[in-house]
Amino acid sequence: MRYSLLLLTFIITLLSCNVFATSTKIYVWRSDDGILVFSDSPKPGAEEVEIREPNTASSVDTSMLDLTPKVIKDDYQVEINQPKPNATIRDNTGSVYIAGSIKPIFKQGLTIQLFLDGIPHQSPQSHSMFVLRNIDRGEHVIKMQLLNEKGKIIASSKPITFYMHRASVNNAN
Repeated sequence: MRYSLLLLTFIITLLSCNVFATSTKIYVWRSDDGILVFSDSPKPGAEEVEIREPNTASSVDTSMLDLTPKVIKDDYQVEINQPKPNATIRDNTGSVYIAGSIKPIFKQGLTIQLFLDGIPHQSPQSHSMFVLRNIDRGEHVIKMQLLNEKGKIIASSKPITFYMHRASVNNAN
């Protein structure tokens, strides 16, 4: 198994080289440990490997490839994907999962600030997934702002209203 793998590796390497088979002779022999050895230098007892076709590589036409680097425009859009507008979140712990998206691409150095009811929630972060905990019952509005490296707002999402539903037990006393 090991020898066939070594032989296969050698053949693949041989076929991928940009040389003519007629210009170099290849020799094969077994080492003292029984390992199959390939070399371009002969050794007593080595056999020459017969190569039937010349090994050549042709050039590849790259004229059809667009090799110009992509320029990312600073025309960003921020969207809140979760929760949906006017959604009712039913969670007795008051947890809400917020997911947003940035278009065209979220470049390194940009941050997102989440606002809950007009107040910044924690500090800006480098991804658009948030978890809010212990949110009070009732109506709430969330919004995201995309900030550049200097903290300047470069895009804002539309405000999303959601409703937190938390079951309560009222004492009859």
